Amino acid sequence: MSDLSIGIDIGGTKVLGGVVDSAGAILATSRRDTPKEGGRKLTETIAEVANELLQSHDVASLGISAAGFISADRERILATPNIAGWSGINLKEELSTLVDLPIFIENDANSAAWGEAVHGAGKGSHHMMMITVGTGIGGGAIIDGKLLRGAYGIAAEFGHMRVLPDGHLCGCGARGCFEQYASGNALLRHVRESINASPDLAHNLLQRGNGTVEGLTGKDITEAARDGDPVALAAFNTTAQWLGAGIASLAVLFDPEVVVIGGGVIDAGEILLAPTRTAVDRYLPFSGKHPTPKIVAAVLGNEAGLVGAADLARQ
Repeated sequence: MSDLSIGIDIGGTKVLGGVVDSAGAILATSRRDTPKEGGRKLTETIAEVANELLQSHDVASLGISAAGFISADRERILATPNIAGWSGINLKEELSTLVDLPIFIENDANSAAWGEAVHGAGKGSHHMMMITVGTGIGGGAIIDGKLLRGAYGIAAEFGHMRVLPDGHLCGCGARGCFEQYASGNALLRHVRESINASPDLAHNLLQRGNGTVEGLTGKDITEAARDGDPVALAAFNTTAQWLGAGIASLAVLFDPEVVVIGGGVIDAGEILLAPTRTAVDRYLPFSGKHPTPKIVAAVLGNEAGLVGAADLARQ
């Protein structure tokens, strides 16, 4: 039987598929834009990507990495915040009529965590957490070499643990969620707050956008921080303090060897990672007694979910 599997990662803008071998190497890719109407059209787009790759490779299985809550039986999309017309559908059943392969479906953050655990920055670790720091915060946990899914299939939604009672309102409906303080969106808010407090310090940073606070992007802030801009560096430090405090709490719960940080904000590298490690040391309970996990950057980038889903489908 072939050891090749197809992984398909579904995002808000693209559907990216790849043929992946047992070593995690991507042998071929296919991409489509994510249809705005979602629903059946998106399911058909996924099938197009898979069937295109099947034409040139002998593949044994198909793994799908999708944002949202996936049912415990890994067949249905319970809820997905950014894709229209998908909540409640039995994706496995619908895809099975379009693609002649065994199909496995997993949450995107879990898929990325598995990809990094098996073929990336967490390789060799049996106890690993991954935190994806992007627009929001996603997460995944590997416990005793197995992906933690929970009773209902929706474990490790780290971004929505509450870190500040009555804090900022989150898109999930709760207040004070982790992602409101340690995500890419939080980084932008920390910058805006610093500029409003000390506008005289913001001249150089604002030149990188369109001259307004609203025009600044995460990339602008990262580049400014690399150049030593004090406002940008302060925003990264604030984000890192929250990120480190959250990781410290999670470390008490899961006791990981390694915490892998991925997502768009990790482009800042040690500008984010160094103060995050310091914060973990500061906030970890039982200071000096509880071993501190290694905090490392993800290495698979945007392909982590694709690789992870392909490997999970091979199990």
